[in-house]
Amino acid sequence: MNALTAPSPTDYTDLTPDTLLDAVEQCAYRSDGRFIALNSYENRVYQVGIEDEAPVIAKFYRPCRWSDDAILEEHSFAMELAEQEIPVVAPMLINNSTLHTHKGYRFALYRRHGGHWPELNTRDDREWAGRFIARIHAVGATRSFRHRPLLDIDSFGRQSVRYLQENDFIPAHIETAYRTLAEDLLQQISAAYKNAGDIQHLRLHGDCHPGNILWTDEGPHFVDLDDCRTGPAIQDIWMLISGERYEMQTQLMDIIEGYLQFHDFDHRQLQLIEPLRTLRILHYAAWLARRWEDPAFPRAFPWFNTARYWEEHILTLREQAALLNEPALVI
Repeated sequence: MNALTAPSPTDYTDLTPDTLLDAVEQCAYRSDGRFIALNSYENRVYQVGIEDEAPVIAKFYRPCRWSDDAILEEHSFAMELAEQEIPVVAPMLINNSTLHTHKGYRFALYRRHGGHWPELNTRDDREWAGRFIARIHAVGATRSFRHRPLLDIDSFGRQSVRYLQENDFIPAHIETAYRTLAEDLLQQISAAYKNAGDIQHLRLHGDCHPGNILWTDEGPHFVDLDDCRTGPAIQDIWMLISGERYEMQTQLMDIIEGYLQFHDFDHRQLQLIEPLRTLRILHYAAWLARRWEDPAFPRAFPWFNTARYWEEHILTLREQAALLNEPALVI
């Protein structure tokens, strides 16, 4: 894509209904004119009706976020998993390509897959999720990403803190508190990584929260690999556990029991659960800030960038500082 003519990272103004439908039709699908915007903020995702066929899902990538090579590597990983009969929704191959362009926008088409969010409230469901993730990791460990990023302290932590400070998002009355707290947290996280030792990094889903898993009678499947990256295996596990410590302990043991049926697990990674949670909190605030010029974000997140939000953010980070001092969960 020509950088001089490509849309800006926040510019979806030219992604009109006509542009959307014309893009789908250039891939030899005749639209019936109906479409539904699906719940996505980073990209724009639509269900598009097709004449005499099932609807397709059209995903328009946020301009300038990923390189073409990074997007194609995401697609390749999804197709690699699908070839191993792992239930991941891979992009459709059309005219020998999975990535298409129309009026400067890059997009991919997917077959529609239904399902509901996983409840994971039974031991069987948690073990099933563990087996599913382990199968992904078994494939993910066979080779490395070349164009997808690394989940590390710098990209999720230091860069996030720096962006918020340099772009004046932190209110003046808590600026010192935020700066000193962030510095302390990054030191705690660095110490935890050092204590964990040389942990294997592999290709991950990267954003394995329940909203990215759909469950049917046949079990779970992933619908979005947009944030796939390299990192420790525990990154795809910790977001599936919640509640009090004893509840998370039980949930984790069930997931790992299923996981071990298909892939080894280094127990030292358990020391990274709270560090990774803290990095995600830092990264999420910076993600909202980086997207704040996109008109969709103030509408969807009206509570962000208010004095109350940042005050509560400080409280959350202080809670994480305390959790980082507690013993890690064990199996």
